[in-house]
Amino acid sequence: MLILLPPSEGKTPAVCGAAVDWQSLGFPALNPYRAKVLEALGTVSAHEDALALLGVGASLSDDVRRNTRLHAEPAAPAHTIYSGVLYDALGYRSLTPAQRRKADESVLVISALWGALRFGDSVPAYRLSMGTALPDVGRLAPFWKPLLADALGGAVEGHLLVDCRSSTYAAAWTPPPARTVAVNVFTETGGVRKVVSHFAKHTRGELARHLLVRRGKAPASPEQLLGAAREKWDAELVAGSARKPHALNIILQD
Repeated sequence: MLILLPPSEGKTPAVCGAAVDWQSLGFPALNPYRAKVLEALGTVSAHEDALALLGVGASLSDDVRRNTRLHAEPAAPAHTIYSGVLYDALGYRSLTPAQRRKADESVLVISALWGALRFGDSVPAYRLSMGTALPDVGRLAPFWKPLLADALGGAVEGHLLVDCRSSTYAAAWTPPPARTVAVNVFTETGGVRKVVSHFAKHTRGELARHLLVRRGKAPASPEQLLGAAREKWDAELVAGSARKPHALNIILQD
C-alpha cells in the first residue's frame, strides 16, 4: 500500500541544519527537473511582482523571499516541513517508531517543486503551488505529468494506491486506475450529500493515520481498503474502469 498526499500550502521552516542533499532524495532521476523548477522559482521570487506572479498575498512575503535562497536554506524531513489540516490529522510525531517507519515507506507527497517525495526526504520550506506557471517551465502539472509517470511507474508497481490528493495535485500524475482508489469525503444531512473541502483534508489525514496505526496487514485491494475505512467511518466503494480509478466515499453525518 502507498498513500498519495498533496503538500500543504503552509510549511514549517527548519530552524537549523544542512541544506538539501539532492542525492539523498527519493526518485533521483527527477533531480535535473527539480533543479530547473527551483531555478525558475528563484528567478520569479526575486521579481518585483513576485507576489502577483506566484498568486500569493503580502502576508507571504517572507516565504517568497525564502524561495530565492532554497539551495542554502536548512532542510528537514517532509513530514516536518509540511503542516496544516491534513498533516495535523495524520499526526506523524505521535506515531510509534514502527509506525513512523511504515509512514516513511508508505507515504508519497506529490510536490510542485520536487515532483515526488518520500515522507522522510529532507527539503527546505518553500512557497509554490502546482497551479502556478513558471518561465521556461510552464504550468507545473503538465510539466511534471510525463516525468512522474516515468519516475514512479516502477516504484508503485504491485501496490494499492490510496489517493488522498486534491484535484490540483492529482493533475500532475495519473497512477494506474486498476490499483488506485481516490478518497472523497461527503457530509450527509437528511439524506442529502455535499462535497466538503476543509473536512475532506482532515478526514483524509485521519484515514492516512488509521491505515498506518491499525494492526494487521495493509489493505492490498480496493475492497480491503473499504473494510479498513469502515472500521471508523460510514463508507462505500465505487468501482473504477479501465481509465478511471476506484473511489472510496467517506460519509460524515452532519
